[in-house]
Order: sequence, then C-alpha cells, then structure tokens
Amino acid sequence: MTGVDCLIEDDRWQEAGLERLAARAAEATLAHLRLDPAEWEIAVLGCDDARIAALNEDFRDKAAATNVLSWPSAERGAATDGAVPDLPEAGPDPELGDIAIAYDTCAQEARTAGKPMEDHVTHLIVHGILHLLGYDHVRDKDATLMERTEVEILGKLGLPDPYS
Repeated sequence: MTGVDCLIEDDRWQEAGLERLAARAAEATLAHLRLDPAEWEIAVLGCDDARIAALNEDFRDKAAATNVLSWPSAERGAATDGAVPDLPEAGPDPELGDIAIAYDTCAQEARTAGKPMEDHVTHLIVHGILHLLGYDHVRDKDATLMERTEVEILGKLGLPDPYS
C-alpha cells in the first residue's frame, strides 16, 4: 500500500473521503508507471481556497486560489518535449513530494462540469502525483503525454476521460 499521509485542514475533506481517494489515486498512478506503490511516500494537504491561494502566492507568485498544487522532492522532468520523465528508483528516501488540494475550487469545478466530486478529486490527485514524478503540461508534447497518461490511469479506475 502506498504511503499517503493526509493532513486535513478543512473538515469538508473528511466527509469527501480525501484520504481514501488519495490512496486509491496514488496506488493506481504508481502501479501504472511500474513503480511499487509500497516503496513511495506522498504528503497530501486538504485545505480551502484561502490556504491554497496563500501557497500559490508564496510559491508561484500567483495571488489566486487554484485546484491543486504540487512540490516534487526532486526535479524529474524530461529534457525533451514529450519524453517520459526520469522516474525515481527505490532507495533510502521514499518521499516523492507534497500535494495541496483546495476544497472550494474542486467542488465548484465538479459542479460546473457536472462531474461527481470523487471523480474530479481523483483526477486532480493523479494529476498532482504525475507532477511529482516529472510530468508537466507547459510544453505541447509534454501536455499530450501527461493527459494521455492521466486518461489511462483514470480508465483503469473505471473513471471517464476528464478531457472529453
């Protein structure tokens, strides 16, 4: 089982089942990438829009709420646009990084898209974990690779393509 450590700052995340959703998303993401989920640790902060806006400003100079933020423990991005990032190897430091997810923004996005909150949160956790593993969506081919990988993982979980 994946080591997902959830810190819940907003009690609504308890009701939403963030710990269960994060563990399920981490297990599926790591297994899909052929990483043994038992060998890795991820920290997830379940917060509100005010907290994520402060984090977004502190770390990205963007004074606005967002749905999810991630902080990888190491730089793993691919040098070539569209190439698979260098995945970590198991060793003495199992920490992949940290993710923060904002309840208010996630709930609003799910409502607007007509999606179940659980599906949307699972997608965003998968998205955040892929960022921890070096996937990104700044360059076009990287975005295509990341989205395709997300769709494959979500499909294995029985969830629909969030981009269709």
